Amino acid sequence: MLTRRTLLAATGGIAAATVARSALAALPEPAYSQGPGTAPPPQPSTGRPFHPVVTLNGWSAPWRMNNGWKEFHLVAEPVVREMAPGMKANLWGYNGQSPGPTIEAVEGDRVRLFVTNKLPEHTTIHWHGQILPSGMDGVGGLSQPQIKPGETYVYEFELKKSGTFMYHPHADEMVQMAMG
Repeated sequence: MLTRRTLLAATGGIAAATVARSALAALPEPAYSQGPGTAPPPQPSTGRPFHPVVTLNGWSAPWRMNNGWKEFHLVAEPVVREMAPGMKANLWGYNGQSPGPTIEAVEGDRVRLFVTNKLPEHTTIHWHGQILPSGMDGVGGLSQPQIKPGETYVYEFELKKSGTFMYHPHADEMVQMAMG
C-alpha cells in the first residue's frame, strides 16, 4: 500500500541516489588529524565568515567550496584511540578518530557531506536537531538506504538554524554508538 511515508522515503532515496552518482565523480579527499591534541583551528579562507571553535577532540573537518556547496568527507571506520598512556581502546569513529571531527557551518550554508563506510557492517548518519529533507535524515531503511561497507552516500541540505548539534549513526545503534 502506498502511503505518504513510503512515498516520501522512496522519493528521498531516489533523489539521494541521483545526487550520489553525480557528486561522487569528484569526491573530496577525507582529512585525518595528526593526533588528539586540542589546538585553535585556522580561520576559514572560503565560505561564509565565522569564528572557528576549539573542540575537545582537537580539530574541525576541512571543507572545500564547490558551486555554492560546502563539501566535507567523513569516513566511518574502526579506530584505535589511546585514552591514557599505554591504554588503547578499539573504537569506531570518523576520519581516524572517535569522536569524529567537528563539522563547522553557518546557518544558510548548503552542505554536502560524503560519507564513506569502512566499517564491517552497514551504517548511516543522523544529523541531530537539523531540519532536513526526509532522505537526508539518516534513518536507514526508512528515510534512506543503509550505507553498505565500501559504499559512499551523499547527504545534501541547507542549514536552517544555528546552534551546536551532534551527529551519530542510526544503524545498529546499540553496537555503533557503543563503539564510539
